Amino acid sequence: MNSTITVREATEADAAIISQYNINMAWETEGKKLNKKKITAGVKSLFNKPEYGFYMVAETEGEIVASLMITFEWSDWRDGLFWWIQSVYVISDHRRKGIYRAMYNTVLKLAINHPDVCGCRLYVENENINAQKTYEALGMSETHYTMYEEVFTDG
Repeated sequence: MNSTITVREATEADAAIISQYNINMAWETEGKKLNKKKITAGVKSLFNKPEYGFYMVAETEGEIVASLMITFEWSDWRDGLFWWIQSVYVISDHRRKGIYRAMYNTVLKLAINHPDVCGCRLYVENENINAQKTYEALGMSETHYTMYEEVFTDG
């Protein structure tokens, strides 16, 4: 039996589950243990700063089974915003069931219908081959950019 997948913009009431999913994702993909207090504060902050982005969640049978975050990047080359898809997490029992596909299609539809958005981007761990295959199957392509960073605070 197939369950109905509902994708919606998250509300602050979803902050605890989104925080937990971020903790799970960091551990599963990078072996990194996030500070629960810090990540919870970070998730809650985004709800108060919509100019930075927003969260989406997927529900099936009344349970939130996945979340992702959208943040914004201005592109002067395109005079538009890129929506960055970040912090993607689907609980293990619901993987390979079309949950992320439903979320991505919803985000893509929202982005295409938003006049300021020029595209969607995401980054993925080099070793996360399953995620890379998923993104490619949805029509995304690998870019020629390599990402660098300098971090000022510890997560």
